[in-house]
Amino acid sequence: MHPSIHAQEKPDAPAVIMSRTGQVVTYRELDGRSNQVAHLFRGRGLQRGDSVAVLMENLSTYFEIAWAAQRSGLYLVGVSSKLTADEVAYILADSEAKLLVTSEKLKEVAQAAAAARSVQVLAAAPDGLSGEFDRLRSTLPDARIADESSGADMLYSSGTTGRPKGVRPPLPEEPIDASTRITAQAKHRYGMTDHTVYLSPAPLYHAAPLRWCMAVQRLGGAVVVAEQADSEELLSLIERYRVTHAQFVPTHFVRMLRLPEAVREKYDLSSLVAVFHAAAPCPVPVKEQMLAWWGPIIHEYYAGSEGNGITCASPDEWLSHKGTVGRAFNCDVKICGDDGEPLAAGETGLVYFANGPCFAYHNDPEKTAAAYNQYGWSTLGDVGRLDEDGFLYLTDRKSFMIISGGVNIYPQEIENLLLEHPEIGDVAVVGAPDPEFGENVVAVVEPLRWPDDPSATAEQILAWAKSRLSPIKTPKRVDFIRTLPRTPTGKLLKRLVRDAYWQQNDDIAPQIIPGFKRTKERT
Repeated sequence: MHPSIHAQEKPDAPAVIMSRTGQVVTYRELDGRSNQVAHLFRGRGLQRGDSVAVLMENLSTYFEIAWAAQRSGLYLVGVSSKLTADEVAYILADSEAKLLVTSEKLKEVAQAAAAARSVQVLAAAPDGLSGEFDRLRSTLPDARIADESSGADMLYSSGTTGRPKGVRPPLPEEPIDASTRITAQAKHRYGMTDHTVYLSPAPLYHAAPLRWCMAVQRLGGAVVVAEQADSEELLSLIERYRVTHAQFVPTHFVRMLRLPEAVREKYDLSSLVAVFHAAAPCPVPVKEQMLAWWGPIIHEYYAGSEGNGITCASPDEWLSHKGTVGRAFNCDVKICGDDGEPLAAGETGLVYFANGPCFAYHNDPEKTAAAYNQYGWSTLGDVGRLDEDGFLYLTDRKSFMIISGGVNIYPQEIENLLLEHPEIGDVAVVGAPDPEFGENVVAVVEPLRWPDDPSATAEQILAWAKSRLSPIKTPKRVDFIRTLPRTPTGKLLKRLVRDAYWQQNDDIAPQIIPGFKRTKERT
Protein backbone atom coordinates (compact mmCIF):
# COMPACT_ATOMS: atom_id res chain seq x y z
CA MET A 1 0.00 0.00 0.00
CA HIS A 2 0.99 3.62 -0.45
CA PRO A 3 -0.41 7.14 0.15
CA SER A 4 -0.95 7.46 -3.61
CA ILE A 5 -3.47 4.60 -3.42
CA HIS A 6 -5.29 6.10 -0.45
CA ALA A 7 -5.40 9.44 -2.27
CA GLN A 8 -7.56 7.71 -4.87
CA GLU A 9 -9.67 5.57 -2.52
CA LYS A 10 -10.24 7.99 0.37
CA PRO A 11 -8.88 11.39 -0.68
CA ASP A 12 -10.40 13.40 2.16
CA ALA A 13 -9.22 11.11 4.99
CA PRO A 14 -6.60 12.67 7.28
CA ALA A 15 -3.03 11.52 6.73
CA VAL A 16 -1.50 13.99 9.22
CA ILE A 17 -2.94 15.89 12.17
CA MET A 18 -0.72 18.44 13.94
CA SER A 19 -1.71 18.44 17.59
CA ARG A 20 -0.90 22.05 18.52
CA THR A 21 -2.37 23.83 15.49
CA GLY A 22 -5.02 21.27 14.59
CA GLN A 23 -3.85 21.42 10.96
CA VAL A 24 -5.03 18.43 8.92
CA VAL A 25 -3.35 17.17 5.75
CA THR A 26 -5.55 14.79 3.76
CA TYR A 27 -4.28 11.94 1.62
CA ARG A 28 -5.17 13.90 -1.51
CA GLU A 29 -3.04 16.79 -0.27
CA LEU A 30 -0.16 14.59 0.90
CA ASP A 31 0.01 12.73 -2.41
CA GLY A 32 -0.28 15.86 -4.53
CA ARG A 33 2.31 17.79 -2.55
CA SER A 34 4.78 14.91 -2.49
CA ASN A 35 4.45 14.70 -6.28
CA GLN A 36 5.16 18.43 -6.52
CA VAL A 37 8.21 18.07 -4.28
CA ALA A 38 9.42 15.16 -6.41
CA HIS A 39 9.29 17.50 -9.44
CA LEU A 40 11.13 20.10 -7.36
CA PHE A 41 13.89 17.58 -6.58
CA ARG A 42 14.28 16.68 -10.23
CA GLY A 43 14.35 20.36 -11.16
CA ARG A 44 17.19 20.88 -8.69
CA GLY A 45 19.20 18.12 -10.33
CA LEU A 46 18.60 15.30 -7.84
CA GLN A 47 18.55 11.85 -9.42
CA ARG A 48 18.16 8.30 -8.07
CA GLY A 49 20.78 7.58 -5.42
CA ASP A 50 21.30 11.23 -4.44
CA SER A 51 20.66 12.52 -0.91
CA VAL A 52 18.33 15.24 0.34
CA ALA A 53 18.70 16.42 3.93
CA VAL A 54 15.92 17.77 6.16
CA LEU A 55 16.60 20.06 9.11
CA MET A 56 13.34 21.17 10.71
CA GLU A 57 11.14 20.81 13.73
CA ASN A 58 8.01 18.65 13.50
CA LEU A 59 6.06 20.24 10.65
CA SER A 60 3.57 18.58 8.31
CA THR A 61 5.98 19.52 5.51
CA TYR A 62 8.27 16.75 6.76
CA PHE A 63 5.92 14.12 5.37
CA GLU A 64 5.59 15.61 1.89
CA ILE A 65 9.41 15.72 1.69
CA ALA A 66 9.74 12.16 3.01
CA TRP A 67 7.24 10.73 0.54
CA ALA A 68 8.73 12.76 -2.31
CA ALA A 69 12.14 11.24 -1.56
CA GLN A 70 10.56 7.78 -1.28
CA ARG A 71 9.02 8.05 -4.75
CA SER A 72 12.08 9.74 -6.33
CA GLY A 73 14.70 7.12 -5.48
CA LEU A 74 16.47 9.45 -3.06
CA TYR A 75 18.04 9.03 0.36
CA LEU A 76 16.25 11.07 3.00
CA VAL A 77 18.75 12.31 5.60
CA GLY A 78 16.98 13.39 8.78
CA VAL A 79 19.09 15.91 10.71
CA SER A 80 18.52 16.69 14.37
CA SER A 81 17.08 20.15 14.91
CA LYS A 82 19.26 20.44 18.04
CA LEU A 83 22.60 20.40 16.20
CA THR A 84 24.98 23.30 15.68
CA ALA A 85 25.93 24.57 12.22
CA ASP A 86 29.25 22.71 12.36
CA GLU A 87 27.52 19.45 13.31
CA VAL A 88 24.99 19.86 10.50
CA ALA A 89 27.80 20.64 8.06
CA TYR A 90 29.50 17.35 8.96
CA ILE A 91 26.33 15.36 8.17
CA LEU A 92 25.81 17.25 4.90
CA ALA A 93 29.36 16.42 3.85
CA ASP A 94 29.26 12.80 5.00
CA SER A 95 25.92 12.07 3.33
CA GLU A 96 26.87 14.03 0.19
CA ALA A 97 23.54 15.84 0.36
CA LYS A 98 22.77 17.99 -2.67
CA LEU A 99 19.84 19.84 -1.12
CA LEU A 100 18.94 20.86 2.43
CA VAL A 101 15.30 21.62 3.20
CA THR A 102 14.92 23.51 6.45
CA SER A 103 12.38 25.65 8.30
CA GLU A 104 12.27 29.40 8.74
CA LYS A 105 13.10 28.81 12.41
CA LEU A 106 16.33 26.94 11.58
CA LYS A 107 17.21 28.77 8.37
CA GLU A 108 20.20 30.60 9.84
CA VAL A 109 21.80 27.38 11.11
CA ALA A 110 21.06 25.65 7.80
CA GLN A 111 22.61 28.39 5.70
CA ALA A 112 25.74 28.48 7.85
CA ALA A 113 26.07 24.70 7.61
CA ALA A 114 25.48 24.56 3.87
CA ALA A 115 27.79 27.44 2.94
CA ALA A 116 31.02 25.45 3.21
CA ARG A 117 29.60 22.63 1.07
CA SER A 118 27.78 24.77 -1.49
CA VAL A 119 24.63 22.81 -0.71
CA GLN A 120 21.34 24.29 -1.90
CA VAL A 121 19.04 25.44 0.93
CA LEU A 122 15.27 25.88 0.79
CA ALA A 123 13.24 27.01 3.80
CA ALA A 124 9.67 25.96 4.55
CA ALA A 125 7.32 28.10 6.62
CA PRO A 126 5.44 26.91 9.72
CA ASP A 127 2.35 24.84 9.01
CA GLY A 128 -0.36 26.82 7.26
CA LEU A 129 1.98 29.59 6.05
CA SER A 130 4.10 30.02 2.94
CA GLY A 131 7.88 30.08 2.70
CA GLU A 132 10.31 29.85 -0.21
CA PHE A 133 10.05 26.06 -0.34
CA ASP A 134 6.24 26.16 -0.19
CA ARG A 135 5.98 28.77 -2.96
CA LEU A 136 8.30 26.84 -5.28
CA ARG A 137 6.48 23.59 -4.61
CA SER A 138 3.07 25.12 -5.29
CA THR A 139 4.07 26.16 -8.83
CA LEU A 140 4.85 22.58 -9.89
CA PRO A 141 2.51 19.89 -11.28
CA ASP A 142 0.95 17.42 -8.85
CA ALA A 143 1.16 14.57 -11.36
CA ARG A 144 3.66 11.77 -10.72
CA ILE A 145 7.19 12.14 -12.07
CA ALA A 146 7.95 9.93 -15.06
CA ASP A 147 10.85 8.07 -13.46
CA GLU A 148 9.47 7.06 -10.07
CA SER A 149 11.55 4.60 -8.05
CA SER A 150 11.83 3.65 -4.39
CA GLY A 151 14.01 5.67 -2.06
CA ALA A 152 15.20 5.01 1.49
CA ASP A 153 16.15 6.83 4.66
CA MET A 154 19.75 7.45 5.68
CA LEU A 155 19.74 8.25 9.36
CA TYR A 156 22.55 9.14 11.74
CA SER A 157 23.40 8.01 15.25
CA SER A 158 23.24 10.51 18.13
CA GLY A 159 27.02 10.80 18.08
CA THR A 160 27.58 10.66 21.85
CA THR A 161 30.66 8.45 21.38
CA GLY A 162 32.17 10.55 18.60
CA ARG A 163 30.98 11.80 15.25
CA PRO A 164 27.54 10.44 14.31
CA LYS A 165 27.54 7.66 11.76
CA GLY A 166 25.02 7.19 9.00
CA VAL A 167 23.61 3.94 7.69
CA ARG A 168 23.10 3.99 3.92
CA PRO A 169 21.21 0.86 2.85
CA PRO A 170 20.93 -0.24 -0.75
CA LEU A 171 17.97 1.40 -2.47
CA PRO A 172 14.98 -0.94 -2.88
CA GLU A 173 14.39 -2.37 -6.31
CA GLU A 174 10.69 -2.98 -5.64
CA PRO A 175 7.93 -0.55 -6.75
CA ILE A 176 7.15 2.38 -4.45
CA ASP A 177 3.94 0.70 -3.24
CA ALA A 178 5.57 -2.64 -2.34
CA SER A 179 5.03 -3.91 1.20
CA THR A 180 7.83 -3.35 3.72
CA ARG A 181 8.96 -5.25 6.81
CA ILE A 182 7.76 -2.55 9.18
CA THR A 183 4.36 -2.37 7.47
CA ALA A 184 3.96 -6.11 7.89
CA GLN A 185 4.88 -5.83 11.56
CA ALA A 186 2.41 -2.96 12.02
CA LYS A 187 -0.41 -5.05 10.55
CA HIS A 188 0.24 -8.49 11.94
CA ARG A 189 1.78 -7.76 15.33
CA TYR A 190 0.02 -4.54 16.33
CA GLY A 191 -3.22 -4.79 14.36
CA MET A 192 -2.88 -1.53 12.42
CA THR A 193 -5.37 -0.87 9.61
CA ASP A 194 -6.61 2.04 7.54
CA HIS A 195 -8.66 3.04 10.59
CA THR A 196 -5.60 3.40 12.82
CA VAL A 197 -5.05 6.70 14.62
CA TYR A 198 -1.39 6.76 15.57
CA LEU A 199 0.12 9.14 18.12
CA SER A 200 3.76 10.08 17.47
CA PRO A 201 5.27 12.05 20.39
CA ALA A 202 8.88 12.25 19.14
CA PRO A 203 10.92 14.23 16.57
CA LEU A 204 10.52 12.97 13.03
CA TYR A 205 14.25 13.02 12.30
CA HIS A 206 14.68 9.90 14.44
CA ALA A 207 14.40 6.43 12.92
CA ALA A 208 11.46 4.98 14.85
CA PRO A 209 9.09 7.99 14.65
CA LEU A 210 9.73 8.54 10.95
CA ARG A 211 9.48 4.87 9.99
CA TRP A 212 6.38 4.12 12.06
CA CYS A 213 4.57 7.24 10.84
CA MET A 214 5.28 6.30 7.24
CA ALA A 215 4.15 2.72 7.91
CA VAL A 216 0.83 4.03 9.23
CA GLN A 217 0.44 6.20 6.13
CA ARG A 218 1.19 3.21 3.89
CA LEU A 219 -1.76 1.51 5.57
CA GLY A 220 -4.01 4.57 5.25
CA GLY A 221 -4.23 5.52 8.93
CA ALA A 222 -4.00 8.96 10.50
CA VAL A 223 -0.82 10.19 12.19
CA VAL A 224 -1.24 12.61 15.09
CA VAL A 225 2.04 14.48 15.58
CA ALA A 226 2.52 15.67 19.16
CA GLU A 227 4.83 18.67 19.17
CA GLN A 228 6.68 18.80 22.50
CA ALA A 229 3.72 17.45 24.46
CA ASP A 230 4.06 17.00 28.21
CA SER A 231 2.76 13.94 30.03
CA GLU A 232 -0.77 15.21 30.64
CA GLU A 233 -1.07 16.56 27.11
CA LEU A 234 -0.28 13.11 25.72
CA LEU A 235 -3.20 11.69 27.70
CA SER A 236 -5.38 14.52 26.44
CA LEU A 237 -4.43 13.79 22.82
CA ILE A 238 -5.31 10.12 23.21
CA GLU A 239 -8.78 11.10 24.40
CA ARG A 240 -9.31 13.94 21.90
CA TYR A 241 -8.34 12.03 18.77
CA ARG A 242 -9.43 8.55 19.95
CA VAL A 243 -5.89 7.31 19.40
CA THR A 244 -5.67 3.57 18.74
CA HIS A 245 -1.89 3.09 18.56
CA ALA A 246 1.16 4.91 19.89
CA GLN A 247 4.87 4.51 20.45
CA PHE A 248 6.54 5.69 23.64
CA VAL A 249 9.85 5.28 25.46
CA PRO A 250 10.14 4.27 29.13
CA THR A 251 10.75 7.89 30.14
CA HIS A 252 7.24 8.74 28.93
CA PHE A 253 5.84 5.99 31.16
CA VAL A 254 7.83 7.12 34.20
CA ARG A 255 6.61 10.69 33.82
CA MET A 256 2.99 9.74 33.20
CA LEU A 257 3.03 7.58 36.32
CA ARG A 258 4.30 10.58 38.29
CA LEU A 259 1.11 12.48 37.48
CA PRO A 260 -1.39 12.75 40.35
CA GLU A 261 -3.91 9.93 40.32
CA ALA A 262 -6.76 12.38 39.73
CA VAL A 263 -5.06 13.60 36.57
CA ARG A 264 -4.38 10.08 35.29
CA GLU A 265 -8.00 9.06 35.84
CA LYS A 266 -9.33 12.21 34.19
CA TYR A 267 -8.83 11.04 30.60
CA ASP A 268 -10.63 8.36 28.60
CA LEU A 269 -7.96 6.07 27.13
CA SER A 270 -10.34 3.29 26.10
CA SER A 271 -9.65 3.80 22.37
CA LEU A 272 -6.12 2.37 22.71
CA VAL A 273 -5.64 -0.97 20.96
CA ALA A 274 -1.86 -1.38 21.09
CA VAL A 275 1.02 0.66 22.46
CA PHE A 276 4.64 -0.23 21.91
CA HIS A 277 7.88 1.09 23.35
CA ALA A 278 11.57 0.89 22.55
CA ALA A 279 14.83 2.93 22.87
CA ALA A 280 15.64 1.37 26.28
CA PRO A 281 14.37 -1.52 28.36
CA CYS A 282 11.54 -0.53 30.68
CA PRO A 283 12.13 -1.06 34.42
CA VAL A 284 9.97 -3.95 35.58
CA PRO A 285 8.00 -1.98 38.25
CA VAL A 286 7.25 0.77 35.72
CA LYS A 287 6.00 -1.72 33.12
CA GLU A 288 3.90 -3.50 35.76
CA GLN A 289 2.24 -0.22 36.76
CA MET A 290 1.55 0.71 33.13
CA LEU A 291 0.00 -2.67 32.40
CA ALA A 292 -2.16 -2.33 35.50
CA TRP A 293 -3.28 1.11 34.32
CA TRP A 294 -3.70 0.57 30.56
CA GLY A 295 -4.29 -3.17 30.47
CA PRO A 296 -2.43 -5.86 28.45
CA ILE A 297 -1.90 -3.71 25.36
CA ILE A 298 1.72 -2.65 25.87
CA HIS A 299 4.22 -4.28 23.52
CA GLU A 300 7.98 -3.93 23.46
CA TYR A 301 10.67 -4.27 20.85
CA TYR A 302 14.44 -3.89 20.61
CA ALA A 303 16.16 -2.74 17.42
CA GLY A 304 18.49 -0.07 16.09
CA SER A 305 18.63 2.39 13.23
CA GLU A 306 21.03 -0.06 11.60
CA GLY A 307 18.07 -2.36 10.83
CA ASN A 308 20.09 -5.53 11.39
CA GLY A 309 17.52 -7.31 13.54
CA ILE A 310 14.66 -6.98 15.99
CA THR A 311 13.20 -8.69 19.04
CA CYS A 312 9.57 -8.32 20.09
CA ALA A 313 7.59 -9.07 23.23
CA SER A 314 3.80 -9.11 23.44
CA PRO A 315 2.17 -8.14 26.76
CA ASP A 316 1.56 -11.81 27.62
CA GLU A 317 5.13 -12.78 26.73
CA TRP A 318 6.51 -9.99 28.90
CA LEU A 319 4.30 -10.92 31.84
CA SER A 320 5.62 -14.48 31.72
CA HIS A 321 9.23 -13.27 31.20
CA LYS A 322 9.37 -9.99 33.09
CA GLY A 323 12.19 -7.71 32.04
CA THR A 324 12.62 -9.20 28.59
CA VAL A 325 12.84 -7.13 25.41
CA GLY A 326 11.44 -10.07 23.47
CA ARG A 327 12.38 -12.89 21.14
CA ALA A 328 13.96 -12.64 17.72
CA PHE A 329 11.57 -11.71 14.89
CA ASN A 330 12.65 -12.73 11.37
CA CYS A 331 16.27 -13.17 12.55
CA ASP A 332 18.26 -14.95 15.27
CA VAL A 333 19.81 -13.58 18.45
CA LYS A 334 23.18 -14.79 19.73
CA ILE A 335 25.06 -13.91 22.91
CA CYS A 336 28.83 -13.93 22.47
CA GLY A 337 31.91 -13.42 24.60
CA ASP A 338 34.74 -11.01 23.82
CA ASP A 339 36.19 -13.63 21.47
CA GLY A 340 33.01 -13.60 19.37
CA GLU A 341 32.14 -17.16 20.33
CA PRO A 342 28.54 -17.95 21.38
CA LEU A 343 27.71 -18.34 25.08
CA ALA A 344 25.19 -20.64 26.72
CA ALA A 345 21.71 -19.57 27.84
CA GLY A 346 21.89 -17.48 30.99
CA GLU A 347 25.41 -16.18 30.34
CA THR A 348 25.96 -12.45 29.77
CA GLY A 349 27.78 -11.11 26.73
CA LEU A 350 27.45 -8.96 23.62
CA VAL A 351 24.12 -9.25 21.80
CA TYR A 352 24.49 -10.21 18.13
CA PHE A 353 21.90 -10.53 15.38
CA ALA A 354 22.31 -13.40 12.91
CA ASN A 355 20.45 -14.28 9.71
CA GLY A 356 19.05 -10.77 9.43
CA PRO A 357 19.87 -7.81 7.16
CA CYS A 358 23.47 -6.65 6.91
CA PHE A 359 24.46 -3.01 7.30
CA ALA A 360 27.49 -0.76 7.01
CA TYR A 361 28.37 2.55 8.63
CA HIS A 362 28.82 5.06 5.83
CA ASN A 363 32.45 6.08 5.27
CA ASP A 364 33.61 4.13 8.34
CA PRO A 365 34.89 0.65 7.41
CA GLU A 366 36.67 0.26 10.77
CA LYS A 367 33.51 0.80 12.81
CA THR A 368 31.61 -1.46 10.42
CA ALA A 369 34.18 -4.23 10.80
CA ALA A 370 34.08 -3.86 14.61
CA ALA A 371 30.31 -4.46 14.57
CA TYR A 372 30.72 -7.96 13.07
CA ASN A 373 32.25 -11.12 14.49
CA GLN A 374 33.92 -14.01 12.69
CA TYR A 375 30.55 -15.58 11.88
CA GLY A 376 29.20 -12.49 10.15
CA TRP A 377 26.82 -11.69 13.03
CA SER A 378 26.42 -7.99 13.86
CA THR A 379 26.05 -6.14 17.16
CA LEU A 380 24.78 -2.74 18.25
CA GLY A 381 27.10 -2.84 21.26
CA ASP A 382 24.51 -3.89 23.83
CA VAL A 383 25.13 -6.46 26.55
CA GLY A 384 22.51 -9.04 27.53
CA ARG A 385 21.57 -12.66 28.02
CA LEU A 386 19.11 -15.18 26.63
CA ASP A 387 16.95 -17.42 28.77
CA GLU A 388 16.11 -21.03 27.96
CA ASP A 389 13.04 -19.92 25.98
CA GLY A 390 15.05 -17.58 23.76
CA PHE A 391 13.90 -14.33 25.37
CA LEU A 392 16.49 -11.55 25.44
CA TYR A 393 17.26 -9.46 28.53
CA LEU A 394 19.44 -6.38 28.05
CA THR A 395 21.96 -5.49 30.72
CA ASP A 396 23.50 -2.30 29.36
CA ARG A 397 25.79 -1.04 26.64
CA LYS A 398 29.27 -2.48 26.83
CA SER A 399 30.75 1.03 26.75
CA PHE A 400 28.87 1.97 29.95
CA MET A 401 29.92 -1.07 31.98
CA ILE A 402 31.66 -0.09 35.21
CA ILE A 403 34.71 -2.12 36.28
CA SER A 404 35.34 -1.62 39.98
CA GLY A 405 38.09 -3.66 41.59
CA GLY A 406 37.95 -6.06 38.65
CA VAL A 407 34.19 -6.66 38.99
CA ASN A 408 31.85 -5.88 36.08
CA ILE A 409 28.88 -3.73 37.11
CA TYR A 410 26.03 -2.90 34.74
CA PRO A 411 24.45 0.51 35.48
CA GLN A 412 21.02 -0.25 34.02
CA GLU A 413 20.08 -2.61 36.82
CA ILE A 414 20.97 0.05 39.40
CA GLU A 415 19.09 2.76 37.48
CA ASN A 416 15.96 0.63 37.29
CA LEU A 417 16.04 0.13 41.05
CA LEU A 418 16.68 3.80 41.85
CA LEU A 419 13.75 4.91 39.67
CA GLU A 420 11.48 3.30 42.26
CA HIS A 421 12.64 5.82 44.90
CA PRO A 422 9.89 8.41 45.57
CA GLU A 423 12.27 11.39 45.36
CA ILE A 424 13.92 10.40 42.06
CA GLY A 425 12.46 11.61 38.77
CA ASP A 426 15.32 10.38 36.60
CA VAL A 427 18.79 8.95 37.16
CA ALA A 428 22.02 8.08 35.38
CA VAL A 429 24.51 5.68 36.98
CA VAL A 430 28.08 6.02 35.75
CA GLY A 431 31.58 4.99 36.72
CA ALA A 432 33.78 7.75 38.13
CA PRO A 433 37.55 7.49 38.51
CA ASP A 434 38.83 5.90 41.71
CA PRO A 435 42.58 5.63 42.47
CA GLU A 436 42.22 2.32 44.29
CA PHE A 437 39.40 0.47 42.51
CA GLY A 438 39.70 2.03 39.05
CA GLU A 439 36.06 3.14 39.04
CA ASN A 440 33.35 3.62 41.61
CA VAL A 441 29.60 3.79 41.14
CA VAL A 442 28.03 7.26 41.08
CA ALA A 443 24.31 8.02 40.78
CA VAL A 444 23.47 11.35 39.13
CA VAL A 445 19.90 12.08 40.17
CA GLU A 446 17.32 14.39 38.63
CA PRO A 447 15.06 14.85 41.67
CA LEU A 448 11.31 15.30 41.47
CA ARG A 449 11.71 18.24 43.85
CA TRP A 450 15.00 20.02 44.32
CA PRO A 451 16.25 19.13 47.83
CA ASP A 452 16.67 21.82 50.47
CA ASP A 453 19.55 19.78 51.88
CA PRO A 454 21.24 17.80 49.08
CA SER A 455 23.56 16.06 51.53
CA ALA A 456 20.69 14.74 53.66
CA THR A 457 18.68 13.63 50.62
CA ALA A 458 21.70 11.89 49.12
CA GLU A 459 22.35 10.13 52.41
CA GLN A 460 18.75 8.91 52.51
CA ILE A 461 18.91 7.66 48.88
CA LEU A 462 22.16 5.82 49.59
CA ALA A 463 20.70 4.12 52.66
CA TRP A 464 17.63 3.11 50.67
CA ALA A 465 19.78 1.71 47.85
CA LYS A 466 22.08 -0.12 50.26
CA SER A 467 19.13 -2.06 51.65
CA ARG A 468 18.20 -3.27 48.15
CA LEU A 469 21.49 -3.73 46.29
CA SER A 470 24.59 -5.77 46.90
CA PRO A 471 27.52 -3.75 48.28
CA ILE A 472 29.44 -3.75 45.00
CA LYS A 473 26.43 -2.30 43.13
CA THR A 474 25.44 0.28 45.74
CA PRO A 475 26.45 3.80 44.63
CA LYS A 476 29.31 5.29 46.60
CA ARG A 477 28.06 8.77 45.83
CA VAL A 478 24.88 10.59 44.84
CA ASP A 479 25.02 13.89 42.94
CA PHE A 480 22.16 16.00 41.63
CA ILE A 481 21.33 17.66 38.33
CA ARG A 482 18.37 19.79 37.31
CA THR A 483 17.79 17.95 34.01
CA LEU A 484 19.61 14.90 32.69
CA PRO A 485 20.66 15.09 29.05
CA ARG A 486 18.42 12.98 26.83
CA THR A 487 17.68 12.85 23.14
CA PRO A 488 14.22 14.13 22.16
CA THR A 489 13.14 10.48 21.89
CA GLY A 490 14.03 9.95 25.55
CA LYS A 491 17.31 8.07 25.20
CA LEU A 492 19.68 8.93 28.04
CA LEU A 493 22.93 10.52 26.84
CA LYS A 494 24.95 8.73 29.51
CA ARG A 495 28.24 9.35 27.75
CA LEU A 496 27.90 13.08 28.46
CA VAL A 497 27.27 12.41 32.16
CA ARG A 498 30.22 10.03 32.40
CA ASP A 499 32.47 12.55 30.66
CA ALA A 500 31.64 15.09 33.38
CA TYR A 501 33.64 12.93 35.80
CA TRP A 502 36.40 11.73 33.49
CA GLN A 503 36.92 14.70 31.18
CA GLN A 504 35.14 17.55 32.97
CA ASN A 505 32.71 17.97 30.06
CA ASP A 506 32.12 21.72 29.92
CA ASP A 507 28.43 21.34 28.98
CA ILE A 508 27.41 18.93 31.75
CA ALA A 509 29.96 19.16 34.61
CA PRO A 510 28.88 22.63 35.84
CA GLN A 511 25.27 21.42 36.09
CA ILE A 512 26.08 18.56 38.49
CA ILE A 513 25.65 19.54 42.14
CA PRO A 514 27.53 17.39 44.67
CA GLY A 515 25.23 15.62 47.07
CA PHE A 516 26.59 13.31 49.73
CA LYS A 517 30.35 12.83 49.56
CA ARG A 518 31.20 9.65 51.37
CA THR A 519 34.42 9.49 53.32
CA LYS A 520 36.78 6.74 52.25
CA GLU A 521 34.78 3.66 53.03
CA ARG A 522 34.62 0.31 51.36
CA THR A 523 31.98 -2.34 52.00
